[in-house]
Amino acid sequence: MKHIKKIGAIASVFAIVIALSAFNFQQEKPQEEPKPTNLKVLPKNISHDELISTMKEFNVALGVKCGFCHAPSKEDPKKLDFASDENHKKEIGRAMIKMTQKINKKYFNRSWDSSPAKAISCKTCHGGKEEPEMVIAKN
Repeated sequence: MKHIKKIGAIASVFAIVIALSAFNFQQEKPQEEPKPTNLKVLPKNISHDELISTMKEFNVALGVKCGFCHAPSKEDPKKLDFASDENHKKEIGRAMIKMTQKINKKYFNRSWDSSPAKAISCKTCHGGKEEPEMVIAKN
């Protein structure tokens, strides 16, 4: 009878250790970022970090915050619905990205001159402003 109690106590300790280990293992798993949806110009396989970095470049280049292009969430207006197309500026942004890609491909994608410093970006025209400033040269 003593042996059965000891075996039961040992089994209980092992069960608790295994349960706690499984609990800690689940807590230590890094949370996977949700996959972006509704990507029409950016690569569909873009990583979360690359996407965030790209969006931050847009923020700086246009001197805006995320809500400039992204619509508020219908469930919680304090949050943004990044997949939504309700904000028309998002479509303008997509057109600008396509234009920039086309210019860079046509004029700066040469095998003999691959310097990225010569390529254009949003900042080239916007310079940290929502609207590019039009400068007319005077003769």
